[in-house]
Amino acid sequence: MSARRHQARPRRRSELAARAVVAIPAVLVAVLLIGAGGLPFCIGLLVVGWLGLHELYGMYPRSNPPRLAGFLGLAAVLFAAYYGGPVATLGALITFLPVLFLLAIAQPHPRAGGVGLTVLALYWIGLPLAHGVMLRSLPHGGGVVFDVVLGTLLCDTAAYIGGHLFGRHKLAPRLSPGKTVEGLLIGVITAVGGVWLASRFQEWLTTSHALLLGLGVGAAGPLGDLFESFIKRDAGVKDSGKVFGPHGGVLDRLDAMLFTAVVGYYIWKAYG
Repeated sequence: MSARRHQARPRRRSELAARAVVAIPAVLVAVLLIGAGGLPFCIGLLVVGWLGLHELYGMYPRSNPPRLAGFLGLAAVLFAAYYGGPVATLGALITFLPVLFLLAIAQPHPRAGGVGLTVLALYWIGLPLAHGVMLRSLPHGGGVVFDVVLGTLLCDTAAYIGGHLFGRHKLAPRLSPGKTVEGLLIGVITAVGGVWLASRFQEWLTTSHALLLGLGVGAAGPLGDLFESFIKRDAGVKDSGKVFGPHGGVLDRLDAMLFTAVVGYYIWKAYG
C-alpha cells in the first residue's frame, strides 16, 4: 500500500505542474482582457465561445448540428449583451430559434438532435459568456470579474488537491469518480477565503459582499464542473478537445466559469 502511495505522489505533482503550465498563460491573457474591458473583452469571450461551441459539436458529430447557426447565435447574444444589456440579450435569444430552424432545414439531412445541441450550446456557453460581458459593464465590474475568476480557479485547484489528500467520500461517482465531498468543502472554503482576501485590496467591496460572492462562486463552480462531466460521459469522450494539448479543451478549463459568471453577475447586480 505504501509503495502505491509513493508512486502516486510524483504523479500527482506532475499533474499539478501540468495544470499550472496551462493555467498561468491562460490567466495572464484573462487578466489582460478583463483589464481592457469593453469591446476587446467581448470579442475575447466570443473567440472562447466559438472554440467551446466547436468542441461541443465535435463531441456529437452524428447529430449533424447547424454549425453556422450556432456561431451566429453566439455572436448575436454576446454583442446584444454588450450593446443592449439584458433586454437585448433576451431579444437575441428569442430571435435565434427561427433563424436556427431555417438554417437547419437548409442543410442536407437536418436532424432535431443537431438543433437541440445548438440550443444547448447557446444556453450553456452563450448565455454565461453574455453574463460575463454584462458583469464587466457594471460599476467595478472589472474587479468583480477578476474576483469571480480568482475564486473559481482557487476552488477548482483546492478541490483537486484537497480531494487527493483528504478525499474519502465520493461526490458523484457516476459522473466524475475522482471528485469527493471533502474536496468540494475545501474548494468552497478556499473560494470564499480567496475572494475575501482580494476584497482587502478593493475598498469598494465590503466583507459581507465578498463573502457572499465567494460562497456563490464556490457553490456554482463544482456544479458547472459536474455538468460538463455529464456531457462528456454521455458523449463518450475523456476531454472536450485538444486546445490545451493533453490537458483538454476550452470547455474543460471553463466549465466551472460558465456557471460562476452567471452567479457572480446576479449577486453583484443585486448590490448595484
